[in-house]
Amino acid sequence: MQIRIHQIGPGMVQQIQCAHGASHEERTSPKDKCKNCNGRKIVREKILEVHTDNGMEDGQKLTVHGEGNQEPGLKPGDIIIVLEQKDHVAFTRRGEDLFMCMDIQLVEALCGLQKPVSPLDNQTIVITSHPGQTVKRGDIKCVLYEGMPTYHQLYEKGCLIIEYKANFPENGFLSPDKLSLLEKLLPERKDVEETDEMDQVEPVDFDPNQERRLCYN
Repeated sequence: MQIRIHQIGPGMVQQIQCAHGASHEERTSPKDKCKNCNGRKIVREKILEVHTDNGMEDGQKLTVHGEGNQEPGLKPGDIIIVLEQKDHVAFTRRGEDLFMCMDIQLVEALCGLQKPVSPLDNQTIVITSHPGQTVKRGDIKCVLYEGMPTYHQLYEKGCLIIEYKANFPENGFLSPDKLSLLEKLLPERKDVEETDEMDQVEPVDFDPNQERRLCYN
């Protein structure tokens, strides 16, 4: 508290009490003021280093005690940090597992494949299927212990889940003689015995945005 006494006349004084905080009582020379806070004893920003553990999830909270809003004479609060997980270009996280789609060519689906993949620990692994082990479009496989680390369990990790998407070559990539040779190598197809009541139709490419009309004869 600061007390000021002013003389207002002969033998008469006026006493004024100032109830402002300590920051208003002090008088500091301008040259001695802190350049960061300009004598206010507080600063507007501070850099904090926050440690995150392996396996922490989106939305998980971290509390930094005693680093919240600070003012002279008041107990500082806490800073609560909410983690926000960024999307990855190749992997999607599902709990402790990592999910990815893998595009493969028809020859890889039928004759075996070797695909290098770099999980999040930057150690490259080679996804392999052996010749004669056919990989169908939509097949889902998993590689154990190549997913996300388990939170607070140092040596536990989830799976890397792979969905295969076999890409077929464009029309006309094989000549008729090569098609005939390929047909001999593949399992035999079933021929349909046509009758007079049957009609042959050839489907066209489907466009969901194109207007379609039903015609009745």
